[in-house]
Amino acid sequence: MTDRPAADDFAAPYLVAGAFDGPIDVVGDVHGEIDALEDLLRVLGYAGRGEHPQARRLVFIGDLCDRGPDSPAVIRRVREMVAEGTAQCLLGNHELNALRGVRKEANGWFFDHDHDRQRGLYVESRPLGDDTARREVLSFFSRLPLVLERADLRLVHACWDDERIEELRTTHGRASAVELYRLYARRSDERARALGRVEEVQQLLDLYGARLRDPTASVPMLEALAEHDVDYQMSNPVRVLTSGVEHRASVPFYMAGKWRMVERGEWWRSYRDTMPVVFGHYWRWPTPGTGERMGAHARDPFPDRAAHEWLGAADTAFCNDYCVGARFAERLGWPGEPFRSRLAAVRWPERELLFDDGRGAPLASRDAPAAALRT
Repeated sequence: MTDRPAADDFAAPYLVAGAFDGPIDVVGDVHGEIDALEDLLRVLGYAGRGEHPQARRLVFIGDLCDRGPDSPAVIRRVREMVAEGTAQCLLGNHELNALRGVRKEANGWFFDHDHDRQRGLYVESRPLGDDTARREVLSFFSRLPLVLERADLRLVHACWDDERIEELRTTHGRASAVELYRLYARRSDERARALGRVEEVQQLLDLYGARLRDPTASVPMLEALAEHDVDYQMSNPVRVLTSGVEHRASVPFYMAGKWRMVERGEWWRSYRDTMPVVFGHYWRWPTPGTGERMGAHARDPFPDRAAHEWLGAADTAFCNDYCVGARFAERLGWPGEPFRSRLAAVRWPERELLFDDGRGAPLASRDAPAAALRT
């Protein structure tokens, strides 16, 4: 097995597709937490391969894998329900990394040689197995759309961007996400070469080397690297939809295994459409005072909103990722204590939030004071 498993030979889906009609439950980022997923499915009333007594169906927002103890089990569970027609699933940035064959912190479980385990990280994560299992996972990921939409709801993993979605809808037909990713990446590299930025960036990478992977190192703002990273991110619609808007950071910061010169932009603050959009990706703290459990460099991107409040200029954007990907850190730092991170679903059209521990509440706007989460 090479470090770059090929995904190009799998059939591509329409990257902008229709969401299920009827009542659905939109599940946030699972990140390999199979127990949390099974708990949430029981709370929601699902059995077997996604059967529900009220004929509800599931939509997973992406990031099924990485960090948690059993990514293969989560993928297998969701894949079976998708095959049964009881679930849909979006492509997240973590699935995209696997499709691209890129080794990132927390995805060592996917590869023959687990780079995380070699560093003593994520040692509880169950490995995937042989090449046959990898091809099955890649085949499933390669068929996942980037966007799902219906008359009353929009769904995307990280960022709703009308211009980029329309470009995918009208220009690229049935090109795969990986093909499009590589097309836009080549264009960004060509611009960088034309500007003479490639050599400057490489010099910085050679100069700082291992320090960029050392959380204790002192790293200055590397302007050329920041400019390159912003262009690479923002010029690629696949990256924008799966990992969001980014801009130059005020200061370098360490996150997910490396020092970064760019930070996430809060695109939802300017989202004014009346059409609701549900997304994941951005860790939303489920309860006040849990920041220490989300990681040393964690920042709550929604400090002015309760866990079940709408976001955005028109109260029509909603993030459904409640930090369940941090449970690996909770197990290490607070062994034996109850989890504070949660896995959640948005019930639609009821507009209700339900957590894996059974708590829930109607989605609330800023104009209507939010009630406390009920048990």
